[in-house]
Amino acid sequence: MNKLLTITIFLALSSLLFSCDNAKSITSSYKWPIIEGFPKPQVPDSNPMTVEKVALGKTLFFDKNLSANQQQSCESCHQQKYAFAEPLTISIGSTGEVHRRNAPALVNIAYNKTLTWAHDGITSLERQILLPMFDESPIELGITGHEDEVIERFKSEAYQQAFHLAFPKEPISFELIVKALASYVRSLISLNSPFDKYAYLGDDNAISAAAIRGMNLFFSERLECHHCHGGFNFTQSTTHEQQLIDRRPFHNTGLYNVEVKPKQNGYPATDIGLAEVSTLAKDNGRFRAPTLRNISHSAPYMHDGSVATLAEVIDIYAAGGRNIESGPLKGDGRTNSMKSQFIKGFVLTEEEKKDLLAFLESLTDMNFLTSPKHSKVETQ
Repeated sequence: MNKLLTITIFLALSSLLFSCDNAKSITSSYKWPIIEGFPKPQVPDSNPMTVEKVALGKTLFFDKNLSANQQQSCESCHQQKYAFAEPLTISIGSTGEVHRRNAPALVNIAYNKTLTWAHDGITSLERQILLPMFDESPIELGITGHEDEVIERFKSEAYQQAFHLAFPKEPISFELIVKALASYVRSLISLNSPFDKYAYLGDDNAISAAAIRGMNLFFSERLECHHCHGGFNFTQSTTHEQQLIDRRPFHNTGLYNVEVKPKQNGYPATDIGLAEVSTLAKDNGRFRAPTLRNISHSAPYMHDGSVATLAEVIDIYAAGGRNIESGPLKGDGRTNSMKSQFIKGFVLTEEEKKDLLAFLESLTDMNFLTSPKHSKVETQ
């Protein structure tokens, strides 16, 4: 099935299942694990947060019964120690099909304005979760055509009790599975890094002098990192109870500039980013800027996982794009005419580069990466 057609069908289906347009940010039965004074995420009126839904969603997230062939769970591609990403260049589905994109980290995703790497129409987790579950190109969990078989697996006594607690008097269904999964993923909040202690809790000794120098570089107009990775979540794709406006967080970073037609260059035809959905030439190569929280633990980088280290990422931005000198992707991304105005290059000394890396490391929340609260097996 054509990828764009598949997504369009899922969006139409999800519109029937979920009413996500009207959102609220406060629920009576769930306490957000956020810093005092921070805005709360928006939550669909049709799926308010509850402790019971989060608990059920967590169990489902780790259960391989959710894939048709029982080979993968959501956690297979979103592992806690990697900031709920995975250390593969690109993902592999439950049937062994190789995908074209790197699995994004699920860090503070409750605050995301848009979901996926390059689709501005998927703005709620309830809609996004339908894709890995039912998409046929590429196959992830592969439920399509196996719906009855898969749903039957969740009618055990234990699951029936869990569903009853989360959704009293409602029969087990994929709609409830999606709502529970969305609730669990929204609960994956990371706001306990050394940077948070320094910037928001007043601990002047929480980060090193090198990290402070790196922070000043990060927020400088010289480097301009903050234009795409701004705000408390370090991504332009942010929304919450106090910020409802979409800032259109998709950018061409000059990663590619291959010949796609005679005398016409751009991103590889296998993945042209937002342009695939919008059909607008100006969106060629535009992808969503991810959060930088826990970024040092979610390698490899970029939408296709083609950059192995943060040091290499910095080098590419310092150069104003990536120049690939040989092979099928040969081309000078530095000269890509669609490149973001913020990717203009800069000069760093080796010490400054180390400082910048120290700052990025200060965004690591070790509790988020190790807490039993998010792990498959709870420990006392």
